[in-house]
Amino acid sequence: MSTPIQQLFDLSGQVAVVTGGSRGLGLQIAEALGEAGAKILLSSRKAADLEEATAHLQAKGIDARWVAANAAVPEEGRRLVTEAMERLGRIDILVNNAGATWGAPAEAHPLEAWDKVMDLNIRSLFVISQAAAVASMIPRKAGRIINVASIAGMGGNPPGMQTIAYNTSKGAVINFTRALAGEWGRHGITVNALAPGFFPSKMTHGLLATLGADKMAAHAPLNRLGDDDDLKGAALLFASAAGKHITGQTLAVDGGVSALIGG
Repeated sequence: MSTPIQQLFDLSGQVAVVTGGSRGLGLQIAEALGEAGAKILLSSRKAADLEEATAHLQAKGIDARWVAANAAVPEEGRRLVTEAMERLGRIDILVNNAGATWGAPAEAHPLEAWDKVMDLNIRSLFVISQAAAVASMIPRKAGRIINVASIAGMGGNPPGMQTIAYNTSKGAVINFTRALAGEWGRHGITVNALAPGFFPSKMTHGLLATLGADKMAAHAPLNRLGDDDDLKGAALLFASAAGKHITGQTLAVDGGVSALIGG
């Protein structure tokens, strides 16, 4: 017998941990999962930003709290999982969203900047996913991991963009997602990735200011940038029972840009 569609997307009683969840795409995803019934634990480095984001979610009737942690530091990532387990007892959904970028020509890109981007954008995904799986998902034979990649991981830089470390890290996120899905499917864990295109955010503010929002939108077949709702449906699909037979996949949410770059 089939399940009613509303029930497939219902996250009532589940716990979602969202890194980089105090603003931008992470907060948008947290809002979607919370509105579907999940309890939300936000994490980022700055307590003040987390307090503001948590208050925003609570004002919408979402059960939300926060833990300040620097995901780029392995001990901090593991502490986040430990605190989530102590406070909420389980982790059903992990959204690995925390990320950073660095703009510099490849021939002059600082090594320390390369390491900073890699430590947050890909190493933290391994550390936190491993900790959450061992603590909660593998013992319970269930879990949803959603990695936030980027269409920058699907191709090279167009002229005017000099973000080789960011692109490389996001390409790694896409294959990390595939590899982990293949390994952890036997534990009932799905692992998928979202690959956003250009969304107005703190990370993209400089590029949009330089190149112009209209010019960037014109690169997309839909002739628009992402907005405050555009990741919600895809995130909820991957987090819920509606996506229980989907794993190892990367879904571009980009207005069609990746269709033009062979993604």
